Amino acid sequence: MSRKKIALIGGGQIGGVLAQLIALKQLGDVVLYDVVEDLPQGKTLDIAEAARVNGFDSKLTGTNSYKDIARADLVIITAGLPRKPGMSRDDLLVTNAKIMKSVAEGVKEYAPKAIAIIISNPLDAMVTLFKKVSGFPANRVVGQAGILDSSRFSTFIAWELGVSVKDVNALVLGGHGDTMVPIVRYANVNGIPVMELLERKYKDKIKAAEVMKAMVDRTKMAGGEVVKLLKTGSAFYSPAASAIQMAEAIINDEKRLISACAYLNGEFGVTGYYVGVPVVLGDTGVEKVIEFSLDQEEQALMDNSVNAVKKLVEDMDRLGF
Repeated sequence: MSRKKIALIGGGQIGGVLAQLIALKQLGDVVLYDVVEDLPQGKTLDIAEAARVNGFDSKLTGTNSYKDIARADLVIITAGLPRKPGMSRDDLLVTNAKIMKSVAEGVKEYAPKAIAIIISNPLDAMVTLFKKVSGFPANRVVGQAGILDSSRFSTFIAWELGVSVKDVNALVLGGHGDTMVPIVRYANVNGIPVMELLERKYKDKIKAAEVMKAMVDRTKMAGGEVVKLLKTGSAFYSPAASAIQMAEAIINDEKRLISACAYLNGEFGVTGYYVGVPVVLGDTGVEKVIEFSLDQEEQALMDNSVNAVKKLVEDMDRLGF
């Protein structure tokens, strides 16, 4: 049985980590594309030369031509400028929209049957633009965001409670930006509500609520926190790892229920927009959107986040993309 072909568009920090993780997990053969001459060739050669050490047989190829992604089964797109200190994801809109338009055209021509995972920011707008330009069906275009935001939220909860993050379940919905919606009510540690554990820890409901609010706020600003610390770039290990979990779900038809940026047809009261929601991922891409009841406060937060996504898409349309 031949290995899957996975094309990575963008040879920057995330692209390099993606290539290495795909090889380590032997998910398929990798083609790493970048416009910078020799960059993807150098990165893939470096990773490939560790094949004996790391024990993988996946083939890695670097290229500056879209022709080499031909017939890819899965395409993961990271192309675009990273955020810098003081820059919001939305500031990247014009520059990265131009790049995404070119990427979508290349993927459409050479890998028309692929499933596409988008990581580029501003995420919700870039997923929307890729679908528009490529003409791909909605189930084959999905954005990586909620899985990362949910991981960050879970991590902060685990640190606060002193438990393994493997036992924490926490979900983040909405746009991939400052208006994202961590769902506090359903956050749990192996089924035990996090708020109950916080109240037991602090023996004070008000203090517990303050601690949770701090974790929610940190989750919303987590990407910016990394940007501020790095000073010359943005997060790349955690976004790459999150995209790999999505890739595994698709390639191995795992039917994983995760939060991802998916196209909505009435779910959560939204029609015609890409928004972060729970989805089931399998070998056809987004197999279904999982809708659940939000309380009044959660719905208001979700509506606010959706409105931010709509504004971003409107701005992109106004700019001619």
